[in-house]
This record gives sequence, structure tokens and C-alpha cells, in this order.
Amino acid sequence: MAFAVTGSIDLVSLWQWFSAHSIWILMGSALALAILVFGRPRLQTWIQERGYSTRVQRLQRLCDAVIAVLDTLILLIIGAAAVALTLAREGPEAVITPESIKVWFLSHGLIILLIAAIAYLLFRLVRTVMPGVVESSMSSRGRGRKAKEDLARRVQTLSGMLTTLAAIIIAVIAVFMILGEIGVDVTPLLATAGVAGIAIGFGAQSLIRDMIAGLFILMEDQYNKGDVVKVAGIAGLVEDVTLKRTVLRDLDGIVHSIPNGEIKAASNYTKVYSRLHLDVPVAYGEDLEHVIRVINRVGEEMAKDPFWGPKIRTAPQSLGVNRFGESGIEIKVLGDTKPMTQWELTREFRLRIKKAFDKEHIEIPWPHVKLYYGQSEAVSQTPCPACQSASIPGGRFCAQCGSPLKQDIAGLQQPPNGS
Repeated sequence: MAFAVTGSIDLVSLWQWFSAHSIWILMGSALALAILVFGRPRLQTWIQERGYSTRVQRLQRLCDAVIAVLDTLILLIIGAAAVALTLAREGPEAVITPESIKVWFLSHGLIILLIAAIAYLLFRLVRTVMPGVVESSMSSRGRGRKAKEDLARRVQTLSGMLTTLAAIIIAVIAVFMILGEIGVDVTPLLATAGVAGIAIGFGAQSLIRDMIAGLFILMEDQYNKGDVVKVAGIAGLVEDVTLKRTVLRDLDGIVHSIPNGEIKAASNYTKVYSRLHLDVPVAYGEDLEHVIRVINRVGEEMAKDPFWGPKIRTAPQSLGVNRFGESGIEIKVLGDTKPMTQWELTREFRLRIKKAFDKEHIEIPWPHVKLYYGQSEAVSQTPCPACQSASIPGGRFCAQCGSPLKQDIAGLQQPPNGS
């Protein structure tokens, strides 16, 4: 850089250097502006997470002022670089006159304005038409049965994503056309962008994988905001879903941010409808037909209840015996419910089943444990009077033949009054 320093900077030399590097200055300034635009929300979120103390508030005001100054400075640099590119054909010492402006505007300015106007109109057209196109596409794929709120949320999410992608493509094409019109050779820029794209692709493979996975999640309607899902081994309520990540909040209130590329299988607990599903245990000695009638009656009563009934799509009914357990017999019960209501309905059904079983004297089994306290060897070796085998200490009958033991025979022969 040839600056002539004679007490002050030679403005002509400075302008010559600026004009020679204007294209790179323009690209660097645009990149810096993009970093500020995308980094400002994250910086503000980071500051807000620090609390609401006076020190944090001062830091917030300082960051806002610094960002505002940087925005203004970058915009001024972008404007100066654009002027330098415009006057490149006239030379760095060109003098802006009304005649030169008129000639440039008639030869280049009108075309540039036309390109910008067409790009803007295309963007407005895409933003207006995209929601209708997405909604009609979803309806044609058989999703018209979904709730209007859910459909509107999906249309808003998908149309916003597609509109953003279309806007980026339109803006890039318009910028290259404008640069070509003002005399900038875009071939090196395209080559540089291609090399940079390859380098970014190799360095950001996980990011690209996350965005592609997120695109398929949204397009295939695997889950939406407000659903209860299980992804990557974590179950919770979906608080946000984007191209890059899925945000879940579990029952403990913990927020999990999961990259979409890590999701191999997604289980949606609240898609279209849910289901009450449980096994009701009863004792082996109960009349199973009577038990099933009681279970079905409880399910019908819940379906007719003014509070619980609207949440039930099919009344909970017994499907029969599911398995023989260690302590009792398990009866399978199923019933379809509205999404997000299966858990509260299951809790209420268990409560009603317990009350009904108590009223009908139906036993709900639990594990039984028999404790044995050892006795002396002489007592434990008392022979059975029938088969002469060793008896179980404390038992009333022989474990081999079932005959009453001696002490019980004596007890039966003893008079009731004990005399």
C-alpha cells in the first residue's frame, strides 16, 4: 500500500488502494454484517442468562451501543466500496458530475434497478404463495383430518423455512447479476465460492447432516411443537423443532437440545390419537368373567362421565387374560383417547378400578413371602405317624402324605374346656 505520508495521509493514494481492493472490502464487510446480524440474538441471550443485576444491565447497554456503532461503520464501508466499484471504469480520480451520473444511470443504473425490482417481486411472490402451496400439498397427502391448529402450525413452519431458502437463492443470483452489470468479473468469485463451499462442506459435515435430517423431519411431519416424543433415548415435550435441532423438556423440567442428525428413530406419543394401555392384576382365586364385567363397566362409566368422556375416543375395555403372573392373573385393558390425555385417563381408571374391586370384594394380589424361623433338630426330626418322614417345623400336616401331625391329633382329641 503506497501511502504518501507528508504530515497527513494522501487521500488520492488512499482512494486508489481502496478502489483496487473494493471487491474484497465489500465481501468482508458483508460477512462482518452477517456475523453481527446472526450473532446479536445469541449474545443477548447469553447476557440475559446472567441475571438482572445492575452490572448485567450496564453490560447490555454497552453491547447494544457497540453493535450499533459497528453496524453503522460497516454500512458506510459497504456504501463506499459500492461507489468505488461503480467508478472503477472511470478511474479512481474520476469526478462525479451530473453528466457522468446520467450516463452511468442510463447505461447501468436502470438495469440494476430492474434486477433489484424483479428480485424483490419474486421474493414477495414466494412469500405470498408458499403458505398456500404447502397447505395444498399437505392436504393432498391425506392430512386434512388433522386439527386446524396443528395444520396451521405446520404450514407456518414449512412455509417460513422454504421462503427463507428461496430468499437466499434469489438474493445470491441478484447480487451476482448486479456485480456483472457494474463490470466486476464474477468468475473468480464463483470459483472462490465453490472452493469455500467445498471447504465448509468438509468442515461442517455434522451441521449439514443435522439440517438434512431436520428437513425430512419437517417435511414428513414426524412430530411438531407441542407433541410428546422420544428421540435419541430422551422423552419429553417438544418445545421447538428447527432444521438443526429439536428441543425437548422432560418431566423433571430439564431442557434437552438434540441435533437432528443424532435422531435415528422418533416415537411420537401424541400423533392423531393416543391410547390407554395397562394390565390389571387379580388373584388366582377370582372369577375372571366377573372381573372382566367389572372392568368393562368401569370403562363405560368413564366414557359417559361429563368430564372424562370428551377425552375418550373408545371406552376402555378388557381384551381378556394377558398372562399368568407370579402373584396373580393379568387382564389386558385398551382404550383410545385424545392426544395428550392418556396419562391422566390411566391414573383415573386405576383409581376407579381399585374402588370397584373393593366394592366387589375382588382381590388385587401382591407378592407373598413366607418366613421360616429354624427350630431344634429334635423337633424338626419328629416323624409323621403315617409315613414316618421328617415333618416341617411348625407345620400342621405332613409335607409328604398330608396326614395330620401328632401334636395336632392330640390337640383335636383334647376337650374344648381344656380339662
